[in-house]
Amino acid sequence: MTAAIPSHREVANRGLLVVSVMLATLMQALDTTIANVALPHMQGSLSATLDQASWVLTSYIVAAAIATPATGWLASVMGRRRLLLVAIAGFTAASVLCAMATGIGAMVAFRLLQGLFGASLVPLSQSTLLDVYPREQHGAAMAMWGMGVMVGPILGPPLGGWLTESYGWHWVFLINIPIGALAFLGVAASLPRDDTRAARFDWRGFAFLALGIGALQLFLDRGEQQDWFDSAEIRIELALALLGFYLYALHWKFGKRPFLDLGLFADRNFLASNIFIFVLGVVLFATMALLPPFLQNLMNYPVVTTGLLLAPRGIGTLIAMVLVGRLLARGADARLVAGSGMLLTATALWQMTGFNLETPVPLLVWSGVLQGFGFGLVFVPISTVAYSTLPMAARTEAAGIFSLTRNIGSSVGISIVMTLLARNTQINHAELATRLTPFGGNAAALAAATQGTPTGLATLNAEVTRQASAIAFLDDFWLMMVLTLAAIPLLLLLRPVRHARAPAVVAEH
Repeated sequence: MTAAIPSHREVANRGLLVVSVMLATLMQALDTTIANVALPHMQGSLSATLDQASWVLTSYIVAAAIATPATGWLASVMGRRRLLLVAIAGFTAASVLCAMATGIGAMVAFRLLQGLFGASLVPLSQSTLLDVYPREQHGAAMAMWGMGVMVGPILGPPLGGWLTESYGWHWVFLINIPIGALAFLGVAASLPRDDTRAARFDWRGFAFLALGIGALQLFLDRGEQQDWFDSAEIRIELALALLGFYLYALHWKFGKRPFLDLGLFADRNFLASNIFIFVLGVVLFATMALLPPFLQNLMNYPVVTTGLLLAPRGIGTLIAMVLVGRLLARGADARLVAGSGMLLTATALWQMTGFNLETPVPLLVWSGVLQGFGFGLVFVPISTVAYSTLPMAARTEAAGIFSLTRNIGSSVGISIVMTLLARNTQINHAELATRLTPFGGNAAALAAATQGTPTGLATLNAEVTRQASAIAFLDDFWLMMVLTLAAIPLLLLLRPVRHARAPAVVAEH
């Protein structure tokens, strides 16, 4: 006698479930960037120094990174439905507390709480969608899920800027109340209860991994502020990160029932997809970190206008995800689709290397739409292939690892480009300044520009700094373009996904 192996779970109202988990994903993804533009306003309101205010962002990132690997264990013990409801409710409540904070200490504590609850939202929503759709429809499912993951960070800065300018920084957090409420009610009504199983929590493994991930995130986030290895803090954080990862590797190899199964990386598709999503995280978030200061500080666009110029990038991503879901459903090779997206992304970055301080608005918008479209073409196929050869039971744990890899990539990318931006600005300033002397062919122009006064010299120095910074931004865009092109051969590591026409069967004895 035979019985079919189920490839997915049947739910009564799949449409409502999809919308609900997308709202939960969007809420968490928005909060990775929405608070960035409101930070100067928070700093004044909370009477905090610049270094203290930066912990508003750092605390959220570190807490989410540490808690993400625990998603698989929590889902097995609590059940996915209960965990998702607790995460949505906790994240929404923590958002309200953030809006009510009156001091920097309370704000950092509430952001830590927000990060802890939000850590499981993205992997849970991804694994839920994978489980309620059959394998041949995973491309369409990941396209819908990716809309929240990819569009959220892109829309965060413009939405945060508009809310801060129009209503105050508190609304950056209060906006989560209606989103969280709808997501909670939708999940409660559409996601059925699932089985749970008792499992011992691996406290030692969690401690080792938390040490490594937390120290790594602090190292990446604070390195540029603390001048990297000239700071004892940064050297200690790097040493702790390496120690934590080394101890966990030993624990996984020799321990019983380790906290996180690194054996999942033995699956070729999962390993290659994690490498690729790491690179994608570097390029996407590095670019998103560079564009707002370029537009605001160098091109003198106000916050709201900057947001409007960045918004079309999200439109390009949405269009691509609608298209790519249909392509994958019709049997398109995921590697070719992702490769096309990488080429489009590299083309957009090449256009950005030609930016100057007088770049017209149409070019700014078009490059953003093209890059957003490219990201959409890449993200969905990679997210689909990552789980194509994994068993259904491993999806939640694998989704936690996948999300963690993308987040670490984003931290690495932001850290690299911001460090290079600061250093190259200094180098370019020195190079430009050496060409401005009271002797030679530019003596008359220099005298006219400065008018021989201290104010004139200060104005000239400010313009030299502005031009030096612009060149440094272009250098970073070049680096992102080269990295994007260099990642394309990694697609050869992926195995093509072939969906069976008939359900697999096993013999019952």
